[in-house]
Amino acid sequence: MFLDHRTIRKFSTQQVDPQCLNRLITVAQHTATSHFLQSFSIIHITDSALRSQIAAISHQTYVDGNGELLIFVADQYRADLCADHPNQLSSTDKFIQAASDTLLAAENLVDAAENQGLGTVILGSILNDPKQLISLLHLPNLTFPICGVIVGYPDQKPNFKPRMPQSLMSFDNTYHLPDDWKTQLTDYDHVIQHYYATRDTNQREETFSHLLANGAAHTPKKRSELLDALHQQGFCLK
Repeated sequence: MFLDHRTIRKFSTQQVDPQCLNRLITVAQHTATSHFLQSFSIIHITDSALRSQIAAISHQTYVDGNGELLIFVADQYRADLCADHPNQLSSTDKFIQAASDTLLAAENLVDAAENQGLGTVILGSILNDPKQLISLLHLPNLTFPICGVIVGYPDQKPNFKPRMPQSLMSFDNTYHLPDDWKTQLTDYDHVIQHYYATRDTNQREETFSHLLANGAAHTPKKRSELLDALHQQGFCLK
């Protein structure tokens, strides 16, 4: 199952049973968590108007479609309510701790959903306008949206995307690319080029090297406000 992951962007009208969704959230709750602080929260979006606004932030029409939309939030607010010295929670360390908890929980839910025959898509695009999303969700101080996840019954089966050679991303003891990394990357470019040219939909000319370069060069305008939004929420102040 884990080697057959596919991102689903088209979901059927079949509803996810509330008990099933609750089980998935329970699985997320049982994710490994730093110091057992459980520094994350999950917001289930059931308001159609709110979902449309989140879809507009994402610039992805399918976000406003079928499936259940969950927003995963890094959460030190509960700790703030209990802490004798709450200002300690504004550190970068505490944000990374909460963000790590949140991402692990999201991935755990995705794995559990796929094990149940459901499809998923993880949405980093909810951060295309972080301040607006924070306002829409009424997020208190020391919370921050990390990602969204849509869970539902797949209405498509995308082609499998081949991954890069392990030698380019898995090392022993220290970080060191192999001496022939350029050759390996070129070979992988050919694999990805073939994938994009022959997949079932949206064929195009593409290589992995171009994806990396384009990703480094392009940042949605509002994402430049991420650090300011973190500061606004009380994070990464020291």
